[in-house]
Amino acid sequence: CFVGCFVGTFVGVLPGLGPAATISLLFPLTLKLSAVQAIIMLAGIYYGAMYGGSTTSILINVPGEAASVVTCLDGYQMARKGRAGPALGISAFGSFIAGTFGTLMIMVLAPPLASLALKFGPPEFVGLVFLGLTLITYLSSGSMVKALMIAVVGLLISCVGIDIGTGKERFTLGIATIASGFDIVPIVMGLFGISEVLLNIEKSAEIRGVFQTKIKELLPTKQDWKDSSGSIARGSVIGFFLGLIPGGGALIASLASYSIEKKITRHPETFGCGDIRGVAGPESANNAGAQGSFIPLLSLGIPSSV
Repeated sequence: CFVGCFVGTFVGVLPGLGPAATISLLFPLTLKLSAVQAIIMLAGIYYGAMYGGSTTSILINVPGEAASVVTCLDGYQMARKGRAGPALGISAFGSFIAGTFGTLMIMVLAPPLASLALKFGPPEFVGLVFLGLTLITYLSSGSMVKALMIAVVGLLISCVGIDIGTGKERFTLGIATIASGFDIVPIVMGLFGISEVLLNIEKSAEIRGVFQTKIKELLPTKQDWKDSSGSIARGSVIGFFLGLIPGGGALIASLASYSIEKKITRHPETFGCGDIRGVAGPESANNAGAQGSFIPLLSLGIPSSV
């Protein structure tokens, strides 16, 4: 488990290599192990890769994987203010607390929650998609028209590929590369990473330069803990139960956590400007969601995500 977490974190830090790619790359390491040892090591790789994605989100505004997208909003702003250390620290502590909570919940609630996951049908999936689109428009700061346009463009992009019902290609323009549709990880990396490059190019030569900061004070202060403890607790619970839902997983969990934190705070204007709660909540949620997704897998043999 230690080796899995250690190696998974290292690979997970690399932008674009999320948990699925990391497990695929490191799967040969388990071939000489027993079945139980292999599952334990793969689980360690999964948790490590899920956590590792937060590092690049905070430091260079490029999410390591899809579930770390929300961490970019406040984590990178904290880094720009010289608080990269506390952002990385609270991300690690939040992930550990949520992961531990998720493990205990698996032990207690696996059988009844597995039967609940089985009852999740087409109407519930539509509701889940609608929830995701609603959260996207809610999270955006600024024009609501632009937020709705973003959601519509996302829906249009998701239509590209092979139709499940007919087997015919839709909107591929004869390009074989996109016959299976667009993968979310390269899109997310492109949107965040390339936008950061363009924003730097836009600035004048005097201002432009590599953003550098010393990573110090990794242990969060008492005030950081006071601000983040509620976010970590809420993110753990929200993430775990949303992780149960097939197709939902860590991404929806982190979006939901961020939107709830923004909703219940007295000063929502601080979110997006380096609020530590915008790091603690989503990071806890996506790690608890990773744990929750193991329940249908281990109880029913049905994986809830890739």
